[in-house]
Amino acid sequence: MQQWGNGIVKKLSEYIRIQEPNVSGFSAQNIWRMKQFFETYSKNEKLFALVREINWSNNMVIISKTNNDIEKEFYLRLAIQEKYSYKELERQLNTNYFDRVIANDIKLSTPLRELHPFATNYFRDSYMLDFLELPKSYKEKHLRKGIIENLKLFILEFGKDFIFIGEEYKVQVGNSDFRIDLLFFHRELQCLVAIELKTIEFKPEYLGKMEFYLEALDRDVKKEHEKPSVGIILCKYKDTKVVEYVLSRSLSPAMVAKYQTELIDTKILEQKLDEFFELSQ
Repeated sequence: MQQWGNGIVKKLSEYIRIQEPNVSGFSAQNIWRMKQFFETYSKNEKLFALVREINWSNNMVIISKTNNDIEKEFYLRLAIQEKYSYKELERQLNTNYFDRVIANDIKLSTPLRELHPFATNYFRDSYMLDFLELPKSYKEKHLRKGIIENLKLFILEFGKDFIFIGEEYKVQVGNSDFRIDLLFFHRELQCLVAIELKTIEFKPEYLGKMEFYLEALDRDVKKEHEKPSVGIILCKYKDTKVVEYVLSRSLSPAMVAKYQTELIDTKILEQKLDEFFELSQ
């Protein structure tokens, strides 16, 4: 087909339509896509084995929006694992999910690493919340409300194993009531996940409050077969060195992440990508 032009492909499409009137999917555009698909995967056995596990539309969006085989393999495996629809996969591609995973520099407390050795597969250093449409000046209640109103996209960003339990979830300790911003359950990790929202930079005292919530959840809410609860402090900004210090002495399975409403700076992504490719070679 290298020597074929648009006219030949159109004639081929018309010939198939006449010869096989009950067969669809052989428009001129689709024939060119089939050619592109073959040229992309025919010489890579690893990728060729993966493409058979997802539908045609997902394959096409991966081909059209990725730049190399490493990136293609990442999205193929992601689509298979998460069973993404076309729109869900397209969003991850449009928000540069691959680049953000590469740039991941997550800090976890020692108990969280010990309880869940593969926690870095489920949690990230940064989350993209570009879908919230927050006002220029917003408070935590606006952030929480925006998440609840866009819960499907929020769970898509965090991972499909997250199951929403409630907002401002009440726990009672002694004669006092306390409210956790967001409470989820993680199917794979088999534990409750408490999320505290902060619209400013992370402060060390936030961890003490989270540890208190996790203790209350484990004593009064967690079921016997479930693992200890995990806490995520989700902030607008964080100093990684401060986070490292505060988590080094923590006795609770907790972590600190930041949220973004805009994509990561391209120069930072390019630097991280170069580092990733050097390691992969």
